[in-house]
Amino acid sequence: MNYQTIKTKPLKKITMKKVLIALALIAGTISFTNAQELGVRFGNLSAGNVAIDGIFSTGQFSRIHADVSFGGGGVGIDAIWDFLYRPLGDEAFNWYAGAGVFTFIGDNFDLGIIGEIGLEYRFKAVPIALGLDWRPYLKIIDETKFGADGFGLNVRWVFGSTN
Repeated sequence: MNYQTIKTKPLKKITMKKVLIALALIAGTISFTNAQELGVRFGNLSAGNVAIDGIFSTGQFSRIHADVSFGGGGVGIDAIWDFLYRPLGDEAFNWYAGAGVFTFIGDNFDLGIIGEIGLEYRFKAVPIALGLDWRPYLKIIDETKFGADGFGLNVRWVFGSTN
């Protein structure tokens, strides 16, 4: 057995443990808090192009927008505080803006800050929300890098009232 084999086996085991812990935390948070929406996000993410997407209320006009994505040899986690979440006119449109952190845990470790601005439509007849957003980011750890290509489409199930 060479050094490379010994080094990669524990890393994969640790990564899988972290993925399972992240999923358990998300499931626990959904169970014990008031998760408003749960679905998927398609677009540029910390890891891959598809993520589990969740919204957690922090007040009437703010919320936490969290994603867990898998790909690129690891798991990516984005946690964004949308400090602005406001209706747009009398329709079912809402716009939002926020900032937060992201990380990628895998063969490489990345950590940075991320912004978000988007538009969401909540259907009145069915409990579904569709959203389009843009997420520029600044990677700080493993390398310093700015990216502005983080566009995404969110499709989420709305729990409780759709008002």
